[in-house]
Amino acid sequence: MRLVLFSVFLWITTAIHAVCQDSKPASEPPEKLVETQHEAAIAGQTVPYTVNTGRLLLRSDDGNPKASIFFVSYSRRSQAAAARPITFCFNGGPGSSSVWLHLGMLGPQRVRFPENAAYLKPPYRLEANPWSLLDVTDLVFIDPVSTGYSRAAGDTPVSEFHGYEEDIKVVGQFIHDYTTRFLRWTSPKYLCGESYGGVRAAGLSAHLQERYNLDLNGLIVISGAINFQTLRFSSSNDLPSICFLPSFTATAWYHKALPAELQQLPLEQAVAQSRNFAFGPYAQALLQGTALPEADAARVATELSRLTGLSTEYIRSSRLRLTMARFGKQLLRSRSQTIGRFDSRFTSRDRDDAGETAEFDASAAALFGPFTAAFNEYIRRDLKFEEDRVYEILTGNVQPWSYRTFENRYVDASESLRKAMTVNPSMKLFAACGHYDLATPPASMDYTLDHLGLAPELLPNITRRNYEAGHMMYIHEPSMIKLREDLLEFYRQSR
Repeated sequence: MRLVLFSVFLWITTAIHAVCQDSKPASEPPEKLVETQHEAAIAGQTVPYTVNTGRLLLRSDDGNPKASIFFVSYSRRSQAAAARPITFCFNGGPGSSSVWLHLGMLGPQRVRFPENAAYLKPPYRLEANPWSLLDVTDLVFIDPVSTGYSRAAGDTPVSEFHGYEEDIKVVGQFIHDYTTRFLRWTSPKYLCGESYGGVRAAGLSAHLQERYNLDLNGLIVISGAINFQTLRFSSSNDLPSICFLPSFTATAWYHKALPAELQQLPLEQAVAQSRNFAFGPYAQALLQGTALPEADAARVATELSRLTGLSTEYIRSSRLRLTMARFGKQLLRSRSQTIGRFDSRFTSRDRDDAGETAEFDASAAALFGPFTAAFNEYIRRDLKFEEDRVYEILTGNVQPWSYRTFENRYVDASESLRKAMTVNPSMKLFAACGHYDLATPPASMDYTLDHLGLAPELLPNITRRNYEAGHMMYIHEPSMIKLREDLLEFYRQSR
């Protein structure tokens, strides 16, 4: 009897073990790659290309699965593929997939928006992108863990990925593993990051050097955040008030809310006046705080009113400090309109006009739906990739995001960028900003780059360009055309 019971116990134990072994892969997403062939018409030529869509499984040093990273890569079919430039692309958030750069700017398909910042009407569709960079560089779009279809794998907790250092390590490992598996070590290599992708790109430029001895030819930062002190409004930080002022002027100029003598100037001239005031008399006034003499405060308020289209009374009641959120509600209050944060050309309406800030971002409302619909259709219809899970376009599931590296100070990846450009003096940096961007304005990037502390002989390695558009300047076709021309020159100079 005991023998029978032991046999039954052994059989049950073996069966349970087998079931557990069989079920284990369910928490470890297998690698999955789908390859498709296409052609695109770019810059007057036919470009044949291969797309690899799928998940790459990253493993820890002990061989255990760590993360399943979803990506879409575009490679021009060529006998010299290993020598072609390759650009690794990602957006920001943190919590954003790479869909914006993918279907807005770089890929061979795009979501096209009206040049006048009007809302698209659903259903939304893709069209061929004649301004794609696929003719000059292969492209790899990366979704960090918890965005897109990327997920933690095995028993790895998501906290291993939701943080500045953690994110850089896992994205860096993906770049290393992709470069190795697809034989791209001899290719000129670039990073392209948008928004928080600027922080990620700056950190990666140093991490890839230090961890993998992987040197970059260039870094492209689109509407990037690198030094958060230039972006975070607070009672003890005057820097954002200074850096945002030129973009407030640009926004008021676009909406024809400036005084006539300033409104009639070209945009660049109006912005130049605002920038000179911001980094001159305005900065000096803010530094004095309540010690600023009343007569000087009155003069500053008058000039701020001229440069923003807001009343002197409102400016004085704000103690000469204008936040983006308040400006977005106040500028067109008399028209019962609010303006967008990502792109201040877009407007919308709140329930009423009495609030201090807008109920939602008018530009986000205009952009998120079209990109989401277009991607979900494109990934299945054209790229033949099937996945049951939700593609996380932009998620808050990455919160809380760890910034412990910067504890008790502002997040700032400037030093990583300076070090990377110094260690690799041939690496070039291209920074693109939009005048109507009220998330990461051009003056914030200028301040960041002017305070990198680069040696004088390395300063020519930095190229800066501003465009008459918002955070995603590529949805404005004239800016997209100019951006492509500027990037073509950047790739020529950095190879």
